[in-house]
Amino acid sequence: MTEVVAALIREGERFMICQRPAHKARGLLWEFVGGKIEPGETGEQALARECREELDVDVAADGVFTQIVHEYPDLTIRLTVYNAHIVSGTPRLLEHADLRWITPAEIPLYPFCPADTPVLEMLCI
Repeated sequence: MTEVVAALIREGERFMICQRPAHKARGLLWEFVGGKIEPGETGEQALARECREELDVDVAADGVFTQIVHEYPDLTIRLTVYNAHIVSGTPRLLEHADLRWITPAEIPLYPFCPADTPVLEMLCI
């Protein structure tokens, strides 16, 4: 089981999504910013590190939004999604192909990574 964290960063009615690079697994699908927890890290520490590495922003976690387990053909992940906010910096694309701020009504316009489906359904409630 691979432990993964993701940030649900909201700005008013909108939330941030990022498009995976074409050369990576699940390339060009959309996701929440985040990544794998490294040995010795807490989920919050991994979230902060991933957001710095991928978007050049400092974030703070505001608690767990949800946690799910998803089996991909190549790996099984436990995804912990944190409510988070940007403490400093303006998002820059250091890893992703694109970044958008969308409303829940716009979710159907974007092909997301399958593990994110339950999270997206919760945002539409």
